[in-house]
Amino acid sequence: MRSGRPGRRQRRRDLGASTTLVPAPGIGTALLRVGLVIGLLYGGLAAGLGWWQVAEASRLTGDPLNPLRLAAMRSDSRGRILDVRGKVLALSTGDPANGQRRRYPYPVVAPVVGYQSLLLGTAGLERTYDRQLVGLDGLGPGGELLRKLRSDPVDPFDLWLSLDVRLQRLAASLLGDDRGAVVAIEPSTGRILAMVTSPTFDPERLSELATGRSYLEILREDPDAPLLNRATQAAYVPGSVFKLVTSIAALDAGAITATSTFGGQPRQSREGLVVDGFRIRDADRSVQLDEPLDLAEALEVSSNVWFARAALATGTGALREAARELGFEAPIAFELPTVASQVTTGGGPLDGFTDRPELASAGFGQGTVLVTPLQMALVAAAIANGGEMVAPRLVDRLVSAAGEERTLGSRGLGRVMDETTARILGDAMVRAVEGPYADALAGGAKVPGVTTAGKSGSAELDDAPPHSWFVGFAPAEAPRIVVVVVVENGGAGSRRAVPMGGRLMAAYLQRFAVR
Repeated sequence: MRSGRPGRRQRRRDLGASTTLVPAPGIGTALLRVGLVIGLLYGGLAAGLGWWQVAEASRLTGDPLNPLRLAAMRSDSRGRILDVRGKVLALSTGDPANGQRRRYPYPVVAPVVGYQSLLLGTAGLERTYDRQLVGLDGLGPGGELLRKLRSDPVDPFDLWLSLDVRLQRLAASLLGDDRGAVVAIEPSTGRILAMVTSPTFDPERLSELATGRSYLEILREDPDAPLLNRATQAAYVPGSVFKLVTSIAALDAGAITATSTFGGQPRQSREGLVVDGFRIRDADRSVQLDEPLDLAEALEVSSNVWFARAALATGTGALREAARELGFEAPIAFELPTVASQVTTGGGPLDGFTDRPELASAGFGQGTVLVTPLQMALVAAAIANGGEMVAPRLVDRLVSAAGEERTLGSRGLGRVMDETTARILGDAMVRAVEGPYADALAGGAKVPGVTTAGKSGSAELDDAPPHSWFVGFAPAEAPRIVVVVVVENGGAGSRRAVPMGGRLMAAYLQRFAVR
């Protein structure tokens, strides 16, 4: 007789029909982990793509080996470089399909503009603004992603400079065949009006594929170093123009005032000043030998003894600190390469000075003092600007082929001397050009009808004629131009650099200034 309990087979069917299968313990956790790992991998991939396509896109686009950049250099029109009045200083010519060539109508601007060559690369502003000139700049974040979708992926910029090619050519003609440099700057804005170095080179010859490399070798082997931008990369013994820096340090430190005199100074002007056995002498002169000099008189007759004593009164630390405030001991932040100016080599026990004779010599710009023309232009510009220093710059604005325009404004570097110090020195520099004894030194820089400030310098060298220097600005009451001239081995500043500085200031104020 069949029992009422379900059989074994029936129980299996019932269980199969009514029971949900549950995964074994641990399988769900493993699946979650796999999903998490996959999500992290995709998230990392997305983050990596975002980093390279957005954050690093700008840097990669400018990489010299980037195919897009290389293609743009070979086939697209590179932006032009123009002076302040629109004179074209650099442009690309030729058929883009067959490769273009860079042209430079004014070789006199070569130290500033530089060159661009498919074989030799770039230099000068052609290097500094290479991305903008090529047209691989100007997009906002994420814009590099959209660049690849555009029919024309590049948008070259033209560079509009503050430089005036007329003033540039005049400065070059005044230098002639002499080695040297000229810097002209607008003191209130830092805009470079002219920057000349001599000798120079022909950038168009460097852009030639066939002969560019051989011409470069000729330039490199030339003992006169035509590839060197003497305005920014040559450090010269400054001689008496450095007395401006000594005055700034001494006045700001309270070591002297405008009326300070030094006892025994008339006799020391005739016989020399002995500092720890080292004798310092004034240049031969027949004026102001009968009474002690104050600051303006000492600057006018350029007394080495007076400024040696001012440096000793100021001390090593204060002189060096004032120089640092003015930009010494570090390269100047600028659109072209610069080298640092120095007051001392920094290896001595007295705040870097070896001894007191070195400090005394530094007071009148000898010893181990070395400066670039651009550095002295900034010192004079700060005096002319009431003690405020403004960063130098060459480019006023950038204008793209698509019409985008960027204006590059001035950048203040802060107060580098007391306002009273600047006023005292400005007045003293006027006396150095227009005072009763000025004719023998800086008087030749006088701009007709304009109050002119300046300082001459003759930097003594061991085995060669001195470097000829001039630093000045005009009009003194409302300065619009600062000019620095250095002529290597040009002799006395009054004979060579001073009249050049005067002619350049006069030409700018009377004919060239953009009003």
